[in-house]
Amino acid sequence: MSERHPDYPPKTCEIDRLVTHQRLVDAALAGRKTQQRRNGVYGYPGETFALGSENFVITGLERQPLGEMTETDARAEGFPDLGTYKQLIISMHAGMDWNDDHEVWVHTFEKLEA
Repeated sequence: MSERHPDYPPKTCEIDRLVTHQRLVDAALAGRKTQQRRNGVYGYPGETFALGSENFVITGLERQPLGEMTETDARAEGFPDLGTYKQLIISMHAGMDWNDDHEVWVHTFEKLEA
């Protein structure tokens, strides 16, 4: 993994694992997805990654409790609404309940122009 950023904890995974589900990759490529929540740090601000033939840059990284997630955030995650996002997250993680106090890392990104 790359070197640690002085303002953030060490990465828990490589940046190329940030957005992996094809539906979400497609949403990012179409400009509908600009955020990814993860339990750990996958990329630092300024770091780039590729999805398909497009390049993206991390523009922000912050810690946030799930309970602070908004409808706007759910759409930025590539979902139509917060309820759909919650249902998918719970279905992907067996035995998980939605915990408003659980903190995640919000990776904000944008597509780089060619």
